[in-house]
Amino acid sequence: MNVKIYTKTGDKGQTSLIGGRRVSKTHSQIEAYGTVDELMAYVGLLRDMEIAEENKEALLFILDRLMACASILAMDQEVKGINLPELFEQDISFLERNIDEMEKDLEPLNSFVLPGGHTIVSYCHIARTICRRAERNLLRIEDPGLNLSLVEQFLNRLSDYLFVLSRRIARDLSIEQIKWEPGKE
Repeated sequence: MNVKIYTKTGDKGQTSLIGGRRVSKTHSQIEAYGTVDELMAYVGLLRDMEIAEENKEALLFILDRLMACASILAMDQEVKGINLPELFEQDISFLERNIDEMEKDLEPLNSFVLPGGHTIVSYCHIARTICRRAERNLLRIEDPGLNLSLVEQFLNRLSDYLFVLSRRIARDLSIEQIKWEPGKE
């Protein structure tokens, strides 16, 4: 059976939540999971870079968990009985453990750092800012049936992880990160 990728059902600005309810493509849930999808593309790009194998493995885990986040965000809470992937406290703990491990070898920060210095470091910062946007979009969802607290915590911690990953990669590549000194050129 050959299923076509295009359905033409979204040609008038509507799409379906998991469960079938049609909503506008600007609906808060669509905005949130669409931004998570964008984030996943950048995390995948990061994983394709020349980085340490343990970072690639962590990013693969993160991609899996982001897919779970997107599924949760795409669910129509009025529909019962659909089993979706879940997010767990240990997913957040995974990020925290990785952040702590990466920070062991980093100098303490005493100022903000400016993005850049190396393409991989810049991609980390792009992913971090998309993650922050996904978190903001999630907070715009006003469906009381959705329990998004773990998704919110995961995205919040993931943005921290991506920032620390940028610092760790800069250190591993001997790239000096530019400290922000206000008003200085």
